[in-house]
Amino acid sequence: MEFRPDARPSPIAGTWYTGEPHALSAQVDAYLAQAKINHAEIGGKVIGIVSPHAGHRYSGKTAGYAYRTVQQDARALAVILSPLHHYYAGDFVTTAHSAYRTPLGDVPTAVDNLQKLEGFLADAGLELIQVSADEEHSLEIQLPFLQRAWETEFRLLPVMVRCHDAETLQTFARALFESIQDDNFLLVASTDLSHFYPQETAEQLDAEMLRRIQSFDPQGVLNAESEGRASACGAVAVAACLWTAKLAGADRVQILHYSTSANSTGDTSSVVGYGAAAIIAAE
Repeated sequence: MEFRPDARPSPIAGTWYTGEPHALSAQVDAYLAQAKINHAEIGGKVIGIVSPHAGHRYSGKTAGYAYRTVQQDARALAVILSPLHHYYAGDFVTTAHSAYRTPLGDVPTAVDNLQKLEGFLADAGLELIQVSADEEHSLEIQLPFLQRAWETEFRLLPVMVRCHDAETLQTFARALFESIQDDNFLLVASTDLSHFYPQETAEQLDAEMLRRIQSFDPQGVLNAESEGRASACGAVAVAACLWTAKLAGADRVQILHYSTSANSTGDTSSVVGYGAAAIIAAE
């Protein structure tokens, strides 16, 4: 793998979230402070989280619940698995940049871990593709929350997942775990839930998807859309995250918060659903 020396420029700062650093810090801090988490109920180590990826105005409150669970538990490595809303060839896509840039500063890319991941995937006959200056929002939108929740330097292992095949995703999860198992890491699955249904319908669909996530059922998450039972634009990222978390010792998932875009817009005629969850290992 070859990495450019520059940071990936943000294509969404100033639109999907504020581009002014002090205002961004204050907004994210407020989302974290508003999230009321009973850490005694978590009752274990948070191996991973599921967090939405709409503009902060819409999904920031729900995302705050996910990141509040690890606010006092900074990690050295953040592994963010997201969908890819733009076309690139390949099932697994990562950055060619040495860092990701947000208004809060640069987050260095975990080059060594990505090189390990590339090697493990190659051994399994899979490829990790690199892209430069991509437009994907669903991965970057998570970074300001990590930057404010931890306030310490961490490295980023970003993978945008396009593969829908369960066997391939499980192979990816094994390769990913092998490449990060020696690090103090957090897994992040970036996904929104149903899109553009009336509020009542969205709540029914989203309840089913969240049930499958809470059941720690990655295959069920993948099957939901084909069965017509539920949908999530990042279902493949969630499934890969759940399979990786199982390998890391996680044994349960706790749903933390649910909302829709109607909470911020007041329009219940066509909404997007957002959910936050913690993936937990008993201590």
